[in-house]
Amino acid sequence: MSGEGGGTAAARGRWTLPLAIALSAVLGVTMVRNGLRESAPPRPAAVDAPTRPSPAASPGKGTGTGPGARTRPRASTSGTGGDGGGSGPADAAQLPPVHAPLPFSAPGRVRIPSIGVDAPVTRVGLEAGGWVGAPSPTDRNLTGWYTQGPAPGERGTAVIDGHVDTMAGPAVFYGLGALHRGNRVEVSRADGRTAVFTVYGVALYPKAGFPARRVYGDTGQPELRLITCGGDFTKERGYDSDVVVFARLTSVRAGDAEAATGVTGDDAQGRLGPPSAAVLSRIVPVR
Repeated sequence: MSGEGGGTAAARGRWTLPLAIALSAVLGVTMVRNGLRESAPPRPAAVDAPTRPSPAASPGKGTGTGPGARTRPRASTSGTGGDGGGSGPADAAQLPPVHAPLPFSAPGRVRIPSIGVDAPVTRVGLEAGGWVGAPSPTDRNLTGWYTQGPAPGERGTAVIDGHVDTMAGPAVFYGLGALHRGNRVEVSRADGRTAVFTVYGVALYPKAGFPARRVYGDTGQPELRLITCGGDFTKERGYDSDVVVFARLTSVRAGDAEAATGVTGDDAQGRLGPPSAAVLSRIVPVR
């Protein structure tokens, strides 16, 4: 697929997933005062756990013929979800079909209306030791796009992370665990378009044994993962788990005047494409 920065996704290589298994522990810098954490971030509801994606295939725009149509999340009677502050996840039949993937364009801003997130995006890569980088802990309202994977809206699994809290208090992704199936995530892009993703799962995974294939694997459609720290906290070790939001592209809006804020410049050079099955089969956790 051609990108605005030139070249194709295949020409940009492959994800370095053996080095990108676990998110950086600093996603939860932890707000500790007098030795005690003041509050606990919300945990995902069990009913919102993601279903296993179907085998990779080419998604169809608005037709329901792509893998998004075949991977139907479990229905729930606990609420209607969506972005109106509902009490539970959306029914499977209410989730829109997957949209066709977009060309490469860098993300500028991420919005999650249901939990009040509206934040700029910066670039993150791999840190020493192979940890996925995180935004600066001095900015509580900043997210990080992992540039060695796809851009949000491209075919493959794009990753945006953010802190759950800092020494100053709750941070940008503090509320991720409160999301439900059917909630909306909007990513403004430098090309003026806004990629709109629909959440189809939210999960809490222990950092020990983090399921990299499940989280980062290519489902054959344009997907997004939002990740932050969560679970149990100790002063000595920090958070023991990661909250992961699974979402897929379901619509696109054009002409977003704020799309170019945040990350600028569509430089596709050095970016890495989606992982192959061979690469995923060689994943070894790195700490």
